[in-house]
Amino acid sequence: MNAKYNRVLLKLSGESLMGHQGYGIDAERLGEYARQIAEVVAAGVEVAIVIGGGNIFRGLQGAAKGFDRVKGDQMGMLATTINSLALSSALEEIGQPAKVFTAINMFPIGEHYSNRRAIEALQSGTVAIIAGGTGNPYFTTDTGSALRGIEVSADVMLKGTRIDGVYTADPEKDPTATKFDKITYGEVLNRGLRVMDLTATALCKENGLPIIVFDMDTPGNLAKVIAGEPIGTLVY
Repeated sequence: MNAKYNRVLLKLSGESLMGHQGYGIDAERLGEYARQIAEVVAAGVEVAIVIGGGNIFRGLQGAAKGFDRVKGDQMGMLATTINSLALSSALEEIGQPAKVFTAINMFPIGEHYSNRRAIEALQSGTVAIIAGGTGNPYFTTDTGSALRGIEVSADVMLKGTRIDGVYTADPEKDPTATKFDKITYGEVLNRGLRVMDLTATALCKENGLPIIVFDMDTPGNLAKVIAGEPIGTLVY
């Protein structure tokens, strides 16, 4: 595989880890993701990962049910840590070194995150899985991904979802929705498209971190994106 990118920040949604279960972590889906990640690392690509926690707990939904927002977001941070541990375990099982970093100190569950230590891990061929979002309430894991991507000097942020790109509307609800091959950050913000939350999109725009939104649930797609094949949508 000829890689177009040397270092990437891969954002995975917690919901994707559910597979067809509707809740929690589907071991089969986890294994598929691990194999795709190991394949690109074997080709010399450095991979940092941020995973959401929506398959276990989402802070905003908790707040809507009466949870204190700060505590709800902290519960969400713990959910991302559970997912990160599961992915690191799946990677190590197939011989791919992985290390969990946490935004807040959770030793010995993971190492307290610093960009220097994460970059050292990446340079040694270890997958750096960064849990806990930004470590602060009121920020999503999208914003955490944008921040970590910028901090570790990633070439691109890859947003792996169950949808194959950015559309004019939600393609699962609107059959007339059309897909963008590429779109500017400004147009995403102006159109109010839900690629990521506004803070994350603005952070990527300010720091020139391009985003590629693609379907991670199709095996082999991660390698195709990293090889520069025109799948998904480029946000630049």
